Amino acid sequence: MAARVYITGAAGSGSSTLGAVLAEHLQVPQIDTDAFYWAPSDPPFTVKRDVGERLALIEAAKSPEGWVISGSLDGWGESALAGVDLIVFLTAPTPIRLARLRKREAAIFGPRIRAGGDMQANHASFLKWAAGYDEPYFSGRSLTRHREWLAGRSEPVLELSGTRPVDDLAAEVVRALRVKP
Repeated sequence: MAARVYITGAAGSGSSTLGAVLAEHLQVPQIDTDAFYWAPSDPPFTVKRDVGERLALIEAAKSPEGWVISGSLDGWGESALAGVDLIVFLTAPTPIRLARLRKREAAIFGPRIRAGGDMQANHASFLKWAAGYDEPYFSGRSLTRHREWLAGRSEPVLELSGTRPVDDLAAEVVRALRVKP
Protein backbone atom coordinates (compact mmCIF):
# COMPACT_ATOMS: atom_id res chain seq x y z
CA MET A 1 0.00 0.00 0.00
CA ALA A 2 1.34 3.41 -0.92
CA ALA A 3 1.29 5.78 2.03
CA ARG A 4 1.44 9.55 1.65
CA VAL A 5 1.79 11.39 4.95
CA TYR A 6 2.28 15.04 5.88
CA ILE A 7 3.67 15.71 9.37
CA THR A 8 3.56 19.29 10.59
CA GLY A 9 3.56 21.38 13.75
CA ALA A 10 5.56 24.12 15.39
CA ALA A 11 9.32 24.30 15.00
CA GLY A 12 10.76 21.85 17.52
CA SER A 13 7.60 19.73 17.82
CA GLY A 14 9.37 16.70 16.31
CA SER A 15 8.02 16.60 12.78
CA SER A 16 11.42 15.99 11.14
CA THR A 17 12.35 13.31 13.67
CA LEU A 18 9.04 11.48 13.30
CA GLY A 19 9.24 11.92 9.53
CA ALA A 20 12.62 10.18 9.38
CA VAL A 21 11.47 7.24 11.52
CA LEU A 22 8.18 6.85 9.68
CA ALA A 23 9.77 7.09 6.22
CA GLU A 24 12.28 4.42 7.17
CA HIS A 25 9.51 2.16 8.49
CA LEU A 26 7.36 2.64 5.38
CA GLN A 27 10.41 2.47 3.09
CA VAL A 28 9.49 5.69 1.32
CA PRO A 29 11.40 8.97 0.95
CA GLN A 30 11.30 11.57 3.67
CA ILE A 31 10.88 15.02 2.20
CA ASP A 32 11.83 17.52 4.89
CA THR A 33 10.59 20.96 3.85
CA ASP A 34 13.63 22.86 5.16
CA ALA A 35 15.81 21.07 2.60
CA PHE A 36 13.59 22.42 -0.17
CA TYR A 37 12.62 25.82 1.24
CA TRP A 38 16.18 27.02 1.83
CA ALA A 39 18.87 27.27 -0.84
CA PRO A 40 22.39 26.26 0.18
CA SER A 41 24.11 29.32 1.69
CA ASP A 42 26.60 30.35 4.32
CA PRO A 43 25.36 31.18 6.81
CA PRO A 44 22.64 28.56 6.30
CA PHE A 45 18.91 29.28 6.29
CA THR A 46 19.28 32.79 4.92
CA VAL A 47 18.45 32.34 1.21
CA LYS A 48 14.97 31.16 0.22
CA ARG A 49 14.42 29.20 -2.97
CA ASP A 50 11.76 30.40 -5.39
CA VAL A 51 8.40 28.73 -4.66
CA GLY A 52 8.26 27.11 -8.09
CA GLU A 53 11.71 25.61 -7.60
CA ARG A 54 10.77 24.29 -4.13
CA LEU A 55 7.64 22.62 -5.46
CA ALA A 56 9.45 21.11 -8.46
CA LEU A 57 12.14 19.68 -6.18
CA ILE A 58 9.52 18.20 -3.84
CA GLU A 59 7.65 16.58 -6.73
CA ALA A 60 10.90 15.11 -8.04
CA ALA A 61 11.66 13.65 -4.58
CA LYS A 62 8.31 11.85 -4.27
CA SER A 63 7.99 8.15 -5.00
CA PRO A 64 5.00 6.30 -6.50
CA GLU A 65 5.28 3.96 -3.48
CA GLY A 66 4.55 6.87 -1.16
CA TRP A 67 6.27 9.64 0.74
CA VAL A 68 6.48 11.41 4.07
CA ILE A 69 6.65 15.20 3.97
CA SER A 70 7.75 16.69 7.28
CA GLY A 71 7.91 20.32 8.29
CA SER A 72 5.89 23.25 7.08
CA LEU A 73 4.34 23.96 3.70
CA ASP A 74 2.43 26.82 5.32
CA GLY A 75 1.61 29.58 2.87
CA TRP A 76 3.45 28.17 -0.15
CA GLY A 77 3.23 24.41 -0.61
CA GLU A 78 -0.41 23.39 -0.68
CA SER A 79 -0.07 21.73 -4.09
CA ALA A 80 2.61 19.37 -2.72
CA LEU A 81 -0.10 17.70 -0.62
CA ALA A 82 -2.13 16.39 -3.55
CA GLY A 83 -3.06 12.81 -2.76
CA VAL A 84 -2.06 12.92 0.92
CA ASP A 85 -3.58 10.03 2.92
CA LEU A 86 -3.03 11.39 6.43
CA ILE A 87 -2.02 14.66 8.06
CA VAL A 88 -0.21 14.34 11.38
CA PHE A 89 -0.23 17.44 13.57
CA LEU A 90 2.37 17.40 16.34
CA THR A 91 2.13 19.58 19.41
CA ALA A 92 4.63 20.25 22.19
CA PRO A 93 4.88 22.91 24.90
CA THR A 94 6.96 25.95 23.98
CA PRO A 95 9.71 25.36 26.60
CA ILE A 96 10.27 21.82 25.27
CA ARG A 97 10.31 23.01 21.67
CA LEU A 98 12.77 25.81 22.39
CA ALA A 99 15.07 23.47 24.33
CA ARG A 100 15.06 21.06 21.38
CA LEU A 101 15.80 23.86 18.93
CA ARG A 102 18.69 25.15 21.07
CA LYS A 103 20.14 21.64 21.35
CA ARG A 104 19.74 20.94 17.63
CA GLU A 105 21.29 24.22 16.55
CA ALA A 106 24.18 23.86 19.03
CA ALA A 107 24.91 20.39 17.65
CA ILE A 108 24.83 21.59 14.03
CA PHE A 109 26.42 25.04 14.31
CA GLY A 110 28.43 24.93 17.57
CA PRO A 111 30.29 28.15 18.29
CA ARG A 112 28.74 29.94 15.31
CA ILE A 113 25.53 30.56 17.34
CA ARG A 114 27.28 31.56 20.57
CA ALA A 115 28.16 35.10 21.62
CA GLY A 116 30.44 36.58 18.98
CA GLY A 117 29.61 33.88 16.43
CA ASP A 118 28.59 34.82 12.89
CA MET A 119 25.19 33.16 13.39
CA GLN A 120 24.40 34.49 16.87
CA ALA A 121 21.85 37.07 15.65
CA ASN A 122 20.20 34.59 13.26
CA HIS A 123 19.91 32.01 16.05
CA ALA A 124 18.38 34.52 18.49
CA SER A 125 15.94 35.72 15.84
CA PHE A 126 14.92 32.14 15.00
CA LEU A 127 14.27 31.29 18.67
CA LYS A 128 12.18 34.46 19.10
CA TRP A 129 10.17 33.55 16.00
CA ALA A 130 9.67 29.95 17.21
CA ALA A 131 8.55 31.18 20.65
CA GLY A 132 5.76 33.25 19.04
CA TYR A 133 3.97 30.17 17.67
CA ASP A 134 1.40 30.00 20.49
CA GLU A 135 0.54 33.70 20.38
CA PRO A 136 -2.95 34.13 18.85
CA TYR A 137 -2.01 37.18 16.79
CA PHE A 138 1.45 36.01 15.69
CA SER A 139 1.83 36.81 12.00
CA GLY A 140 4.00 33.81 11.10
CA ARG A 141 3.29 30.10 11.28
CA SER A 142 1.19 29.81 14.40
CA LEU A 143 -1.04 27.46 16.35
CA THR A 144 -4.08 29.56 15.40
CA ARG A 145 -3.22 29.39 11.70
CA HIS A 146 -2.49 25.65 11.90
CA ARG A 147 -5.80 24.91 13.64
CA GLU A 148 -7.75 26.97 11.08
CA TRP A 149 -5.99 25.18 8.21
CA LEU A 150 -6.55 21.74 9.75
CA ALA A 151 -10.26 22.47 10.32
CA GLY A 152 -10.72 22.96 6.59
CA ARG A 153 -9.03 19.73 5.51
CA SER A 154 -10.98 16.79 4.08
CA GLU A 155 -8.16 14.29 4.75
CA PRO A 156 -7.90 12.51 8.09
CA VAL A 157 -5.94 14.48 10.70
CA LEU A 158 -4.16 12.76 13.57
CA GLU A 159 -3.09 15.10 16.39
CA LEU A 160 -0.31 13.73 18.56
CA SER A 161 1.91 15.01 21.35
CA GLY A 162 5.46 15.41 20.11
CA THR A 163 6.65 14.79 23.67
CA ARG A 164 5.93 11.07 23.35
CA PRO A 165 8.66 8.60 22.29
CA VAL A 166 9.13 8.77 18.52
CA ASP A 167 8.70 5.00 18.06
CA ASP A 168 5.30 5.17 19.80
CA LEU A 169 4.27 8.05 17.54
CA ALA A 170 5.36 6.17 14.42
CA ALA A 171 3.41 3.08 15.52
CA GLU A 172 0.29 5.20 16.02
CA VAL A 173 0.65 6.75 12.57
CA VAL A 174 1.10 3.30 11.02
CA ARG A 175 -2.07 2.11 12.77
CA ALA A 176 -3.93 5.16 11.46
CA LEU A 177 -2.77 4.29 7.96
CA ARG A 178 -3.85 0.69 8.49
CA VAL A 179 -0.42 -0.49 7.42
CA LYS A 180 0.86 -3.53 9.25
CA PRO A 181 4.05 -2.84 11.25
